[in-house]
Amino acid sequence: MTRSVTIVGMGPGNPDLLAVAAKRAIEEADLIVGAQRLLDGLDDSACGRRRAATRTGDIVGLLQADATWNACAVLMSGDVGIFSGATALRDALSELADCRIRSIPGISSAVYFAAALGRPWQDWKMASAHGIACDIEAAARTAPQLFLVTGGQNTVDALCKRLTDAGLGDCRVSVGERLGYADENIVQGCASALADASFDPLAVMLVENEAAACGAPASSEKWPWATAGVPDELFQRGDVPMTKQDVRAVALSRLRVSPGEVIYDIGAGTGSVSIELGLLSRTGTVFAIERNPEGLQLIRQNAAAFGLSNVVAVEGCAPEALGGLPAADAAFIGGSGSHLESIVKAVLAKNPHARLCVTGVTLETVSQATDVLQGPGLKDFQAVCVNVARASKAGSYHLMRAENPVFVMTAQGTGIEATS
Repeated sequence: MTRSVTIVGMGPGNPDLLAVAAKRAIEEADLIVGAQRLLDGLDDSACGRRRAATRTGDIVGLLQADATWNACAVLMSGDVGIFSGATALRDALSELADCRIRSIPGISSAVYFAAALGRPWQDWKMASAHGIACDIEAAARTAPQLFLVTGGQNTVDALCKRLTDAGLGDCRVSVGERLGYADENIVQGCASALADASFDPLAVMLVENEAAACGAPASSEKWPWATAGVPDELFQRGDVPMTKQDVRAVALSRLRVSPGEVIYDIGAGTGSVSIELGLLSRTGTVFAIERNPEGLQLIRQNAAAFGLSNVVAVEGCAPEALGGLPAADAAFIGGSGSHLESIVKAVLAKNPHARLCVTGVTLETVSQATDVLQGPGLKDFQAVCVNVARASKAGSYHLMRAENPVFVMTAQGTGIEATS
């Protein structure tokens, strides 16, 4: 006899909001599995044995260990197609022999919240902060309307505080607590005001950024253009070396950064390259590795001045400082401290496909970089020499004054781990 497992989207949790097909599947099930709060909400028409389990492995293990069931209903909050474990569960349930698996959609918290607010939701950007890392600051800068599922340490007030600290305290936030229950509550206010409030753990939120809605640059008011090459004078510099504007523009065009990527800026100096990478990657994260305390302070000051929360200053020397960082999609190496080969190996060990860009002024650096970037595990080596001359006033005339030539060298990992 073929057994069946029905994955039921329970919506916010109120049985009154269930589809007829979902109610029927629950009523016909001889085993009902799900979170305790969903089981507690069922009425007497659900006669099957009830077992509390939420993790995919626990659910599959329970079904494998129990040979007495024929029809099982697995209850999942919200809808089975958005921020749901239904996909992973379906894949895992394929291990069960002679078992038919189907899913019944439910009302997602986003759909319910939109209805409660009397708003359309087709233009909302959806994100989950339910027990997972979420760069809410970057997402809120680019999305006029950002819907978030909260949970774990990412409570509503904690997320509002992060928005406020990132200069987004004026964003309008709508919070839905215990949606679908008798004590449902909706609170609205600016992020800075809600950062000091307390909310039920079962909550969602909608963040509205008028600046993004009006088409204002999501990146920075200091540099509202989409092109690279931020003028040098817009950065705080101190006595720390800085990659100049024109070299930056060439180097970043060759590094080919996309939104959402993880990027290293090794030997970040003042953070000028890090800032531009942060502007280009937008929803990604830039790790600015620098050993000089003054440089670290400047990186943080420049990131704050440009309103970037996705630039993270990391104290230390590469390659050691890369150890605890996530794998990079791309790495800019402006200062290697004679450790270029080991730095490149460390980057490729984390991501064999990583794109690399190295700049050099001295012939010794250029010679070493040329050899390293053509070594094992790398392909598509290119090099260009950037010669820049700037006009300067001399009496009633202007003369072109040349700056030191800078070599920009690039390569990409082959995807195959080097053996030598």
